[in-house]
Amino acid sequence: MSRPHGTRSTRSTMDPALLDDFSLEMTGKDVPGLEEARDSVPPGTRINITFLAGEDTGTRLSAARAVKRLGFVPVPHISARRLPSRTALEEFLAGLAADGTAGNVFVVGGDPARPEGPYEDALAVLRTGLLRRHGVRHVGIAGYPEGHPGIADRLLWPALTDKAAAIGADRFTGDVITQFGFDADPVLAWLEALRARGVHLPVRVGVPGPAGVRRLLRYAGRFGVGTSASVARKYGFSLTNLMGTAGPDRFLHALADRYDPARHGTVKVHFYTFGGLRTTADWITRFRQGSERISEERQTARS
Repeated sequence: MSRPHGTRSTRSTMDPALLDDFSLEMTGKDVPGLEEARDSVPPGTRINITFLAGEDTGTRLSAARAVKRLGFVPVPHISARRLPSRTALEEFLAGLAADGTAGNVFVVGGDPARPEGPYEDALAVLRTGLLRRHGVRHVGIAGYPEGHPGIADRLLWPALTDKAAAIGADRFTGDVITQFGFDADPVLAWLEALRARGVHLPVRVGVPGPAGVRRLLRYAGRFGVGTSASVARKYGFSLTNLMGTAGPDRFLHALADRYDPARHGTVKVHFYTFGGLRTTADWITRFRQGSERISEERQTARS
């Protein structure tokens, strides 16, 4: 994304580089979907593997192996509050290390209101020293441009800056993956605030892949994402017509139009595949091809 701040395109297009090195998210049970989408996803793409309550360690390890086997980079999640013990964390990391899938992880606090074991939050996991001991080199952490439904805003910034400092102190590379949203404005404001606080990790902006409106709203309600009528219109759907499907076209155009690397730092895109891996991957391919075609037309017109 390199368009100067404040300029707008006259046609609905954007710099195709916005989607260079995008990442995707899947659950442990989505391996068949990834196999189906394989030819639509660039080799080496980072694939995050969630840490859901209904999936056991074996399912998560198997999914990480499948991601690697299919030619992608597995990024297993570690949900701090879902870990029942230090032993459980060590066993999971040891399993990843044995499979050669421990290089990249994403550490998040997790959903339970009360921890199921000794780890209150992601920072507690980072401070164990176990990640580096088991071969982790890159650590992702979470960011919440629109806040978190279970954490007060006054606590979110210190938590994020502390995690970023821990990543730097342990000499990991890292990034921040944000919760998804429907409005680029709070994302851009949050990015600027993040950089002002001295956090310069690359940020992967969470974007929902194309999905049914009802499903999008259900996830938005669960994660505290704003869905006012004006935000819905801006994104491209109506709260009075929930039968259709919505994609992130407008969101990505708005993000690219106002992105300024000097103010917002390094930004990439992370897709939450609510509508399925194949659906999301095919949409990305079409979107990139359309943007590239319009860019070529503009260059021809200028020459």
